[in-house]
Amino acid sequence: MLTMFGTPKPFNGHIGVIQRNALKSWTLLHPDVEVILFGDEKGAAEVCRDLGIRHEPEVRRNEYGTKYLNDMFDRAAELSRHPFLCYANCDIMLLPSFCRAVERVSTAHSKFLMAGCRWDIDITEPWDFSLAWDERLRSMVESRGMKKGLGWIDYFCFSRELYRGEIPPLVVGRCWWDQWLIWKAKKLGAAVIDSTGAVLAVHQNHDYSYHPEGFKGTLEGEEAMANRRLAGGKWHLYTLMEATHQLGPDEEKRHWGHSLMPYVRTWWNPLWYSFLSATLPARRRLKLQRAPIMKALGRDTVSDSRT
Repeated sequence: MLTMFGTPKPFNGHIGVIQRNALKSWTLLHPDVEVILFGDEKGAAEVCRDLGIRHEPEVRRNEYGTKYLNDMFDRAAELSRHPFLCYANCDIMLLPSFCRAVERVSTAHSKFLMAGCRWDIDITEPWDFSLAWDERLRSMVESRGMKKGLGWIDYFCFSRELYRGEIPPLVVGRCWWDQWLIWKAKKLGAAVIDSTGAVLAVHQNHDYSYHPEGFKGTLEGEEAMANRRLAGGKWHLYTLMEATHQLGPDEEKRHWGHSLMPYVRTWWNPLWYSFLSATLPARRRLKLQRAPIMKALGRDTVSDSRT
């Protein structure tokens, strides 16, 4: 059916709790789901043993100790016993309906990338995975969660050979590699499916204390900027606005607007930023800075792919 894989932070405190919640949810997606965890972080071996997860402690890292994305993607493709893979951040809980979405997409497309927006929610305790755990989680998220924009993507499900040997030395835990994955899938001629309408991806909120500069460091630090350069700059950083298809609860539709996005990018960005610059004094007086405006327009496209 499907091989899930990811890489954790150390299993300490709150982050340890939510990572264990996420990994446990992956094991319950389908009887024939395989889970692989890459990395030798503290507690990883014990959690893998407890949950029956395959543990691959060795991962290639850069001079800062940050893990390379291509090493994990290529090795997952080699190790997987299934034709479909899904990389997910280890704070993301998924429900069994996720596998039904994978079945629908893989039936319709031989070469694909399926990704979707996440929902943010505070979870501070180990989740109760007894009877109807998924319905209780869905109900909680629908009542208290916050849906993020088209660039906040924390899972990538794809046909096994799609990215093999294609990924530059991008690192996880820093921005921009995720948006490059969407661009590359389109470049390789794969269908890119926005599965937000069919998949509930639950992001358990956490802090960014794992980076010395916090959230800003994951976005603007040296390694993040290296990722951006390796990705080829802003023209190779796509969001789900560029998806070729949209998956809903009952049907999949073509997303015809995706073909216009290169042209929209050409004129929208200069006009948008000119507008922001011209209105900055007035927005400051009204306390309407760039971030809330972008959020209101659904264009908060910086992803949380910092694992």
